[in-house]
Amino acid sequence: MTHAYFGTETPIIGMVHLDPLPGAPGAAERLPTVVKSAVRDAQRLATDGVDGLMIENYGDSPFYPEDVPKHTVAAMTRVGQAVTEAVDCPIGVNVLRNDAEAALSVAAAVEADYVRINVHTGASVTDQGLIEGRAHETLRLRDRLDVDTEIFADLDVKHAAPLAGERSIAEELGDLVDRGHADAVIVSGEATGQAVDTETLQESVAARSDQGLSAPILVGSGVTVDSVDQLLAIADGAIVGTALKEGGQTTNPVSVDRVEELMDVVERFRE
Repeated sequence: MTHAYFGTETPIIGMVHLDPLPGAPGAAERLPTVVKSAVRDAQRLATDGVDGLMIENYGDSPFYPEDVPKHTVAAMTRVGQAVTEAVDCPIGVNVLRNDAEAALSVAAAVEADYVRINVHTGASVTDQGLIEGRAHETLRLRDRLDVDTEIFADLDVKHAAPLAGERSIAEELGDLVDRGHADAVIVSGEATGQAVDTETLQESVAARSDQGLSAPILVGSGVTVDSVDQLLAIADGAIVGTALKEGGQTTNPVSVDRVEELMDVVERFRE
């Protein structure tokens, strides 16, 4: 892993799934309550050993395709600031469904380390309709903001299908890293919590080597206590959400016991 701020070559990034923010259809709490829940989950994750966090407006479905309202940006900035003040670990931002401008702006404001961009290059058909990658805008915005925020980009993002049809993993990886200048690549299953296809993961790693690229490859979904060591033997790290929640339910609070159990396996793998 080339990201020195994690302090390990196989980082585990824990998800801070936000409750519905004010203005979202499912919003039932005022923003201070959402912030409190986010800080609670962040502290449970960081205290028990994950190497980084990813803040995501998971509760805001149905999602805006590419341009969230200003109040969402403001709310996520407030959450991000509270989390960065509460924990001492690298933090990332993902603004669903694919608002890279908002994610990078929030990250710049709270001094986060990375953003996740679901469709960075190419185009995908999703439940929000057609979403087009805007790598050309995102990279230029990062330069204008004068920040070092890294871009973690999805390869064939979950809950979507590439508009271009069948393309090789090598082609897509090359577009993301060589042409799109992504700093890391995320390989996921077909939906939240679903296991990644290990063959696809292996092909992605092989394609990176064949093309002489250096971007780390992270597993983006479906990591469990039973699979994490096997996946880390292939990939350079993992983003974990559902498996660390009470009862294994994505919308539940983070479980201290589940975090400890998974990180015990990870630490044994690293030895």
